[in-house]
Amino acid sequence: MELKGFSHVYGNNIDTDRIIPGKYTKTLNLQDLADHVLEDLDPEFRIRMKKGDIVVGGENFGCGSSREQAPLALKTAGVSAVIARSFARIFFRNAINIGLPVIEINNHTIIQDDEIEINLSKGHVQNLTQNKTHQVTQMPDVMVKILNEGGLVNYLKKFKNY
Repeated sequence: MELKGFSHVYGNNIDTDRIIPGKYTKTLNLQDLADHVLEDLDPEFRIRMKKGDIVVGGENFGCGSSREQAPLALKTAGVSAVIARSFARIFFRNAINIGLPVIEINNHTIIQDDEIEINLSKGHVQNLTQNKTHQVTQMPDVMVKILNEGGLVNYLKKFKNY
């Protein structure tokens, strides 16, 4: 899986309420979630963001609640991946389950509007703006397969010999 987009960079401890405020989580309409993604943290995000762009965080991205709506809102808005120095484990797992790639780079130097290219199969992220390549911990094959299928439900439907 290869992804390419521009970075939208945020700091440490971006919790799920900052990703999608709780008052918007009472819907099954995914577009409603996407329309409000990151609005309290960055009201201009939905205006600047282009389909395929990449959200970049610091430490502990996705902390807070276990709500699956946070990665769903990002994915539905068109975010192709999230890169962070570290993730809350439940956010990480929820993102994989819904087919949103999450990549840990503990020492990244990505800044706003850097052009980023991700190759999950090879386990590297290239910052085209800074001409810098980050090796990342390669995901287990099963996680890459889940992402390639668009999430855990699609994966299980395709490979139901479990």
